[in-house]
Amino acid sequence: MNAKTIRIDAIDKKILSSLQSNCALPVAEVAETAGISPTACWRRIQKLEQDGIIQHRVALLDRQKLNVGVTVFIAVKTREHSAKWAEMFRNALKDIPEVVDFYRMSGEVDYLIKAYVPDIASYDALYKKLISRVELSDVTSMFAMEEIKATTQIPLDYA
Repeated sequence: MNAKTIRIDAIDKKILSSLQSNCALPVAEVAETAGISPTACWRRIQKLEQDGIIQHRVALLDRQKLNVGVTVFIAVKTREHSAKWAEMFRNALKDIPEVVDFYRMSGEVDYLIKAYVPDIASYDALYKKLISRVELSDVTSMFAMEEIKATTQIPLDYA
């Protein structure tokens, strides 16, 4: 077990499962699901927050209704692999709201970016913004045709 791993028990897993499904549930409902009293449940939730297991409580929004229904994956290959360039690239994407996920990868692609946009023209504007901020050697864009599975829920079986 590494230093960042915190042990949780079956009750904590039930609490986390409930909160991942709906973080707005009343503590009494979460407690009932976990099989403990509301007071004990509230203490456990506070401990899970203090330990950093629960990082945020958020509302999930309907992208279609907010006119950002197009998901684009942007695969970036670069010839530049210096720490200075990598930091510049990270900083270039920090304040772009369309970028929702950003990963440094192993394999053929150096970085993978996930963005939400309303349409192709909006993606083109995003692309132009990106290349104006940092030099890239190879960019491939892939548009999702259908979202088959998308979740924010973390698997708890390994905790």
